[in-house]
Amino acid sequence: MQDTFYVARPATTRLPDDALVAKVRATHENGGDTGSTGWQYRWSRELAQKPVLRTHTTAATIRALARHARGRPGKYFVIGPVFRREAADYKHLPVFHQVDGIIVDRHASLATLIGTLTAFYNKMGFPKVRVAPSFFPYTEPSAEVNLWLESRKTWVEMGGSGIFRPEVTRPQGIEDRVLAWGLGLDRLAMMLFGAQSLQELFYATMPWLREEPLCRS
Repeated sequence: MQDTFYVARPATTRLPDDALVAKVRATHENGGDTGSTGWQYRWSRELAQKPVLRTHTTAATIRALARHARGRPGKYFVIGPVFRREAADYKHLPVFHQVDGIIVDRHASLATLIGTLTAFYNKMGFPKVRVAPSFFPYTEPSAEVNLWLESRKTWVEMGGSGIFRPEVTRPQGIEDRVLAWGLGLDRLAMMLFGAQSLQELFYATMPWLREEPLCRS
């Protein structure tokens, strides 16, 4: 909540259909039919109707998950801007972009997720990929993805990943496992272009844009 930008106008926004809202309410309050005890608090429709600037692109992949054909495998990906109240430094900005993806497959596993993320970055030209256990509220188990930044001789976090908890998938009617990740596109671009900070990508000069082969292609 401390990272969220709340919107003053409009003051409220519409929610999905009442049947889905009821499932979400039950999941929050007592777990519903997910097998958990929920978060044990009174869910507020008024609070849920307050619009915010999205803090992660999972907001888009959840919509894809809601439309997914039940009982069939699927893969969904989105690239888009997100907004957080971040203190700006070489790897943080209040507006950045995420590569978000989910894989719906009853046979999927944590090994599938790690293999997918490692292959993604290997194909981008990064041989040093580290996937470490972590915590994220929507997934269990959860894993953090890091790349080795040679210019700074350090590991840099690229994003989070994991297997969606039943509290996320069951209200959508999804029984199969869902692998999920949200990765920083701007940090990846910073590494590919050899920039020293994210600011260089947003305040690029015209000579740099004309001379950089990746920009011309």
